[in-house]
Amino acid sequence: MSGYRLPRRLPVDSEVRERLDQLEIPFNEYGVDPYGVSKDYLGPFFSSLKLLYRHYFSVESFGIEHVPRYGRAMLVGNHSGGVAIDGAMVIASTFFEMDPPRLAQAMAEKFLNKLPFASQITSRLGHLTGLPEHAERLLSDERLLMVFPEGARGTAKLYKERYSLVHFGSGFMRLAIKMKTPIVPFAFLGGGEAVPTISNAYTLGRLIGVPYVPITPWGLAVPIPAKLEVYYSAPMIFDGTGSEDDEVVQTYVDQVKERIAGLIEVGRKRRKGEL
Repeated sequence: MSGYRLPRRLPVDSEVRERLDQLEIPFNEYGVDPYGVSKDYLGPFFSSLKLLYRHYFSVESFGIEHVPRYGRAMLVGNHSGGVAIDGAMVIASTFFEMDPPRLAQAMAEKFLNKLPFASQITSRLGHLTGLPEHAERLLSDERLLMVFPEGARGTAKLYKERYSLVHFGSGFMRLAIKMKTPIVPFAFLGGGEAVPTISNAYTLGRLIGVPYVPITPWGLAVPIPAKLEVYYSAPMIFDGTGSEDDEVVQTYVDQVKERIAGLIEVGRKRRKGEL
């Protein structure tokens, strides 16, 4: 593997090592799969993520049994938290809570390709640039794909907007229909408390090559140990070819969005002690 390399002998948790060996991914003798996903990267990554998932944020997952144990599926959920802690915690939940574990692979934002080493590191962890051909290939290989239809607009939500949803793109729906893929809606809660964004510095973001920089009451978006939760819903399946009229596809998108909104409301009530 060329380019950026991890320092040698980074510690790997014994549970993580065992779970990596259970992943249904065709690693070769060097621990690398056809997409460039590397065990040498996944081991230290999940070892660090375990501390965040189980101790720092004490994440709880509800309905993980709805995520298919095998075969293609698309996890579709809301963005929350200003930075990518939502994606990281969902990835951790499918790895640590499922038996056997699954690796959720995301469509990374295109701006990551412009950051030093970011593109290679994310690809070694299983996350490819968000292009339709990449997503189709992953699903055709029966992988678990994670999608945030709100895009960067979703992570830009302010603290007061933490339980809301912004516009959903429709690309994920056309992809799911075309690839005959079940959609598993999920809601992520607590990100707004971990990173309570009071404003976004868009000019500063452009200067450093990102969409924006979240500003919190203490300045930079360093997450505090707030309680995080992930709620999964039963899979939704939509028939068709993926070339349906925009109005039809939008109706399907709205159904998924409503399901996620319902999960957010359940989580909001639970967090307030109403359930």
